[in-house]
Amino acid sequence: MRSAENVNAPWLGGWIIGAAAGLVAFGALIVVGKFDYSPAAAIGIVVALLVGAILGLPWGTKSPAPVARGMGATAEPVAAPVAAAAAAPAAFVSMPAEAHAGPERLSAPRGGKADDLKEIEGIGPAMEKLVNELGFFHFDQIASWSEADVAWVDANLKGFKGRVTRDKWVAQAKIIVNEGLEAFRERAKTNNY
Repeated sequence: MRSAENVNAPWLGGWIIGAAAGLVAFGALIVVGKFDYSPAAAIGIVVALLVGAILGLPWGTKSPAPVARGMGATAEPVAAPVAAAAAAPAAFVSMPAEAHAGPERLSAPRGGKADDLKEIEGIGPAMEKLVNELGFFHFDQIASWSEADVAWVDANLKGFKGRVTRDKWVAQAKIIVNEGLEAFRERAKTNNY
């Protein structure tokens, strides 16, 4: 036999806290406020009722689904939320970052010399070290990142999540690769990337 819990029932703990708050108010009014017993008791009761109502009543809770009654009747869960989630377009279903293996990474810089990635706005010495640890040493690597690659790198930059997108690293790297470092520096003066 199934038992049903009334989710709209008042919470006893809230009323107990309300009673305690009323007693504290009563005591404070007597000791600190030098009130007579009758007005202190009246104010204490009001405080107890207010706190108890705020904490004890089920404000804003949803009504439970109707329970089937009768011999052998069972209440079946509603399948509408599941059906709605299944019907959601694939564009709204997010895949975890681990599903994408990330962009091509190197174990060391080509020719033993890495590009100075600090030329890219948003990459400082600490960021460059972190980017190198992820296997990125060259502007052309960053310039070739797809949107999925950017999402992967953004998700894997510990403490700097979102920097690749915010600082437009790919656009900057493409300018460096396609137009040269001097042209990039000129465009960087006006953030024209």
